Amino acid sequence: MPDIIQLLPDALANQIAAGEVIQRPSSVVKELLENAVDAGAKSIKLIIKDSGKTLIQVIDDGSGMTETDARMAFERHATSKIRKTEDLFNIHTKGFRGEALASIAAVAKVELKTRNTNAELGVLLKIENSEVVKQEPCSIPVGSNFSVKQLFFNVPARRKFLKSDPVELRHILDEFVKVSLAHPEIGFSCFHNDNNLYQLEIASLRQRIVGLFNKTINDKLIPVEETTDILQVHGFIGKPEYAKKSKGNQFFFVNNRFIKSPYLAHAVRFAFEQLLPEKAYPFFVLFIDIKPEDVDINVHPTKQEVKFENERLIYNYIKVSVRHALGKYSITPVLDFDNNVNHNLAQPNFQSGRASKQTFGSPIPHNAGERASKSEINAWNNEFEELMSQPKIEQQDSVIISSKINNTDQEGSLEHEVQVKAPLQLDKRFIVSQIKSGLVIIDQQAAHERIIYERLLDSIKTSQSSTQQLLFPISIELDIRQGESLKSMITQLHHIGFDISEFGQQTFIIRGIPAHLDSQMNPEQLIMQFLNHYMEDISNSNSIDHKLCRAMARSEAVKRGTSLVADEMQGLIDQLFGCEMPYTGPSGRKCFVTISLKELDLKFNQ
Repeated sequence: MPDIIQLLPDALANQIAAGEVIQRPSSVVKELLENAVDAGAKSIKLIIKDSGKTLIQVIDDGSGMTETDARMAFERHATSKIRKTEDLFNIHTKGFRGEALASIAAVAKVELKTRNTNAELGVLLKIENSEVVKQEPCSIPVGSNFSVKQLFFNVPARRKFLKSDPVELRHILDEFVKVSLAHPEIGFSCFHNDNNLYQLEIASLRQRIVGLFNKTINDKLIPVEETTDILQVHGFIGKPEYAKKSKGNQFFFVNNRFIKSPYLAHAVRFAFEQLLPEKAYPFFVLFIDIKPEDVDINVHPTKQEVKFENERLIYNYIKVSVRHALGKYSITPVLDFDNNVNHNLAQPNFQSGRASKQTFGSPIPHNAGERASKSEINAWNNEFEELMSQPKIEQQDSVIISSKINNTDQEGSLEHEVQVKAPLQLDKRFIVSQIKSGLVIIDQQAAHERIIYERLLDSIKTSQSSTQQLLFPISIELDIRQGESLKSMITQLHHIGFDISEFGQQTFIIRGIPAHLDSQMNPEQLIMQFLNHYMEDISNSNSIDHKLCRAMARSEAVKRGTSLVADEMQGLIDQLFGCEMPYTGPSGRKCFVTISLKELDLKFNQ
């Protein structure tokens, strides 16, 4: 039998390695920005075209490279930062594995111009498929200029599975924000399709935070500063009223390296105990300076996951540091999220006998959302025929019960006649209604999200939706990432009834909202909640329409904890079972469960 094991060609090995390190354009941005920081740059420019699919260019004024170093930088496991095993436990720089440039060169067309401080001329390298196709002297200022073109041009399957341009751009900007937050002592700029998104001068950490987000955050920041023999914790946390319903703006840096740590994030959240509602998350930018030997950063190829020698101790230090900062500035809770949500966003507004415009208005057309099979629809109609044919409720009482006590010759005989004529609300979260086979229990929020999702999706497809104009237009100012996301979906927002337009630097004017919304609601708050939901959506869907409708449905839907009267509940039931896909909400949560009479009998006979 002949030998069958052989070494992979270098180009193929690099492409396989790239699958770990280079997952999308933002991965290239991260590696190139970190290399520029390690080179000692004081000014770094990032240029992006077509969300990184056409061009990613990073220009820095760092130390540059010699001709030999420039060639060696693209070899696998070539690094200037590791010489012996002990160096792995004393790492102060960003990149050290020596895989990034080799992986990038394996899946893109790379051009490097670089000049060392001691050289009169620089060197130009062009690399494709890990092969150097051109090398010659060139004139260039001291520093490096990396251009990565046509990412994944030779791996079409990888390129095919890239997300839409707005999604990929958002990932790129996330990486840009992380690196620039970690290094306020460096000036950064970012351009996308010739638009200047960021222009950050050398500044303090507070100034850098304000420059990356928006100027309104300045008054919401609380400094954190604690030093011990083991570590130093410093940075800023946001006041409780700046907390969000998402975890998007939470940043941990260990020795100036961004890390992901739900465990340490819980320490910050725990420090805000009794200052925040259950599902609100504080803003924070916290730096942990610790001895390199007490932390292992060589855990994952992206180096965003680390292991501490004593993680529990770090947890307690962070919790105490944040609590001390909150106590020092006498922070008290100032925002009731539950009341805010119920009164401004989710409060139903029904008129007697019919559903309101905001929630359960017109029937859902049968051409929106996911498609169900005919057998599923037929089975569903048969099962819930009785439920959908219930008469409309004219009263607001949840249940009408007539009890008749019949004192007959049989002493102590008691006869109750109970007739259920309306659904019940359970714990202000669930709606319980009778069906032929038993009971159906509906999750009111998931069900309403499904109703809104299908209505909005149909509005986008047909471009038919009415708008109610605001008496006074409202302006909102967003950070760069939020602004770019909103710009990408202006057309779709118009289709579902919003009258919104750009008004200068990341500022937008809202002149109208969809007609089905409550006119008393806060349009600015709705847009902010919607954007948070949209930016959190990590689903595999490339369709901006589906992501927008999912996010808007989450923002508009009646929330758990909201009281509903009988006609509101009946309206929700009717509209849910008029949906094309009533089984689950747009986020995948079940809309209802059924309990059969047989199951109830078993419960009582156990």
